[in-house]
Amino acid sequence: MTTTLLNQQQNHTLRLSQLQKLADWLGQKLEARMDEAWGEVCIVLTDDAGITPANLEYFGKERPTDVISFRYDPVPGEDEGFSGDLIINVDRAVQVGPEQNGADYELALYMAHGFDHLSGAEDDTPEKKQAMLATETAWLEEAGEMATGLVA
Repeated sequence: MTTTLLNQQQNHTLRLSQLQKLADWLGQKLEARMDEAWGEVCIVLTDDAGITPANLEYFGKERPTDVISFRYDPVPGEDEGFSGDLIINVDRAVQVGPEQNGADYELALYMAHGFDHLSGAEDDTPEKKQAMLATETAWLEEAGEMATGLVA
């Protein structure tokens, strides 16, 4: 699997090489969990202004959110496998992070949450939401230092 980062926000200085390591690692977790071939996951790092139009277009909510994920089935006749897009709001991670476990952890959690959604996990009930959070927390505990030093 290939993971590609696109930093489209300018409000925060990010350590893109560290984010890339985490994305690659989470991509391996995704592939292991699904036991299916993946081609590419594109991760767009954006801000409140960048994610709001996508949230409106796809979910009818005219407000910023933390992460949006899209999973695409393999194209018949191609060897690429599944692919996906994650849109991650860095503004939200930096704003919410201090109330939680810090901006680095919050940004890593958004990325893990997006990868969890790509695996087919859903959070449309309290039980499913709790199960997703348990998975994502375990991933980040295992990732250790990879999930730190993301926001400069």
